[in-house]
Amino acid sequence: MTETVFTNARLVLENEVRAGSLVVRDGLIAEVGDTSRTGIDCEGDLIAPGLIELHTDNLERHIQPRPGVDWPHSAAIVAHDAELAGTGITTVFDALRVGSIGNSTYLRYARDLATEIMGIRPHLRINHLIHLRAEVCSETLAEELDEFGPADGIGIVSLMDHTPGQRQFRDMDKFAQYSMGKRGMSRSAFEAHCATLIRLRDLHGTAHEAATVAAANRWGAVLASHDDTTAEHVATSAGYGIRLAEFPTTLEAATANRAAGIRNIMGAPNLIRGGSHSGNIAARDLAEAGLLDIVSSDYVPAALLTSAVHLGTLWGNLAQGFATVTATPAAATGLTDRGRLSAGLRADLIRVSMPGVQPYLRETWVSGRRVA
Repeated sequence: MTETVFTNARLVLENEVRAGSLVVRDGLIAEVGDTSRTGIDCEGDLIAPGLIELHTDNLERHIQPRPGVDWPHSAAIVAHDAELAGTGITTVFDALRVGSIGNSTYLRYARDLATEIMGIRPHLRINHLIHLRAEVCSETLAEELDEFGPADGIGIVSLMDHTPGQRQFRDMDKFAQYSMGKRGMSRSAFEAHCATLIRLRDLHGTAHEAATVAAANRWGAVLASHDDTTAEHVATSAGYGIRLAEFPTTLEAATANRAAGIRNIMGAPNLIRGGSHSGNIAARDLAEAGLLDIVSSDYVPAALLTSAVHLGTLWGNLAQGFATVTATPAAATGLTDRGRLSAGLRADLIRVSMPGVQPYLRETWVSGRRVA
């Protein structure tokens, strides 16, 4: 039997933060709240559940650190894993795109990369699960979905419709700025890219959506929508059985999601920067309206912890802020064994110092083992 005791801590519980101690035994939380125990003196630091990340593009950044550079995948996965552990994330759904376009930068890679992730899981610091991002505007979505099965343990499948002029990029000037800046496209290449996406949506959109919903149902994966903009988008999502909405772009969509029992996910960079880089609704606006359920780090892993504190300050309830990155994402994806400081759950924990409003991560523990 192995046992670790954290004392003189401020425990981030579901509805409150209170002083106490926490006992970890054989990788699980054994006791919560006894202030009389002796052990590791946390000096008043927070002990919170490990952060749960549902949607991040961070692995892609490690695989392609510069345009045209393909880094060895095993090394990229290890670096990605270490970075997340160092930001307090203990469970991640690695987002992999399925659906490719020939003769473009959108080449197929998800099946091979998922196999590589699963192959080295025992050597990684944190818990890695798979999130498939199904690109409706593509040529190969249906056949790429067929490369996966129940044995892959796909946790989330999101429907991605990047048809120009709607959803995330209703503002075509913003879309041009994003595409030409990130991918180095010329104006003529950008216009050709838009025409291709529109053509593919017209040719395959309906069939690809149906194939994605069917695949997620076969695997028992949670279905998510992406960039809902209108109440009509939300009605379609609800009809598919979607229960997660990634980055709704308007108050109308976020409000309709709440009415339909669909949880709203917003990006931590949006929250911290004070607005969307695409010109859509600010995450803070949804938080102030009581419509923000879950936060994703999106493309900045370190933003997840900061966003929890940011929301805790905004709402005047630090426990509520942390719930958006712990208990709520765990519940939304059926991870009943983590996300809360409760006896019998996994000892996925973080220790955070907060001398002011900026959190400083001091330790990350996964199943009772320190990993950062």
